Amino acid sequence: MNINIQTLDFTAKEELNEFVKEKVARLGRYLDNIISYEITLRVDKSETNDNKIADIRLVVPGNDLLASSRASSFEKATAQAIEALERQIEKRKTKEGY
Repeated sequence: MNINIQTLDFTAKEELNEFVKEKVARLGRYLDNIISYEITLRVDKSETNDNKIADIRLVVPGNDLLASSRASSFEKATAQAIEALERQIEKRKTKEGY
């Protein structure tokens, strides 16, 4: 499984990269056929505090799963996007009859 993290317009600290990798790797417990994870972290140019955006794409056979979240920190945005992906995985498993 390949974890690719892109940061747009800033350089992420190693602690943030490790946090993101650790959180997304947990999704493998819910779905065993994940080919790769593609994470994009970016800062929005808005005036609000909620200007950190995390986009997570799970590359799986069939249709990929996508989630995006905006929060005051990258850690919060990542956690929220992962929660959304967990709900998508549960919905997909129910639909496909896992």
